[in-house]
Amino acid sequence: RIGGDGIELAFGYWPGRGLPVIAIHGLTASYISFIGVAEKLAGRRPLFALDLRGRGDSDKPEGPYGMAQHARDVAAAMKTFGFGPSVVVGHSMGAFVATALAAQNPELVGGIIMIDGGYVPDLPVGVDPSQMLDATLALRIAQLNQTYDSKQAFLDFWRGQPNFPAEEWNSWTEAFLNYEVAGDTTVRPKASADGVRVDVAEAFKKDEIFERLKSLRAPVLLLRAEKGLEPKQPPIYPDSMMDSFRKCIPEMKEEMLSGTTHFTITLGERGATRVADLIVEFAESCKK
Repeated sequence: RIGGDGIELAFGYWPGRGLPVIAIHGLTASYISFIGVAEKLAGRRPLFALDLRGRGDSDKPEGPYGMAQHARDVAAAMKTFGFGPSVVVGHSMGAFVATALAAQNPELVGGIIMIDGGYVPDLPVGVDPSQMLDATLALRIAQLNQTYDSKQAFLDFWRGQPNFPAEEWNSWTEAFLNYEVAGDTTVRPKASADGVRVDVAEAFKKDEIFERLKSLRAPVLLLRAEKGLEPKQPPIYPDSMMDSFRKCIPEMKEEMLSGTTHFTITLGERGATRVADLIVEFAESCKK
């Protein structure tokens, strides 16, 4: 554990050569979501990954939450370790936190890799943003309040879901899911429902998010999963959205990772291998 902005944060650190890569997880996830990427880096780069406040084994205060607050926590932890300008990798919501970090502490960010996150997806025509927010919050909170008889029951539940295809299920998936829940008899997800509520609401603040994206001065690499939350869904960031994304960051590099979903892009064998290789390549290019 390490100090954040007035709280303590849990973290994982995988050693390697050169400057560390800072990894920031998604909405209800944890630092374990980068375990596959860390192992595929195989010491080529150190990887430092935090549990954001309200997640994993980090403190869960009543507040504040939001992207700017998460960024302050990450900055405090980086300064404690003495990390200078680093490549910051953000998955899903973590990409939004990475851009907030770059806006608030540009001296700490030498480059940003956004993995399936960082930009506000366009809503379908006729969809009310407030209704979408209410529906998303209701679903997320219901998931966080669900209890399971044991960790094994939690694993068995996810084995039956399409998010983690059988061919991609591995020890990283199990480590990630085992860390997701806690309890003495029954278990439930560790993530704070109040924190998730605030953070989801920020996903609809387009003006604020676009302003951060347009302010970025560090190199940016966007990695997109070929599929959405499960193999039968379209990607979260389809080709049709990319022109408007590029208007915010004209110099952005990008790649779509075939055969990956929003989850397996970091936890699947194919996704973790490619993400790790791209981290090494991108980190080298940021030094030039």
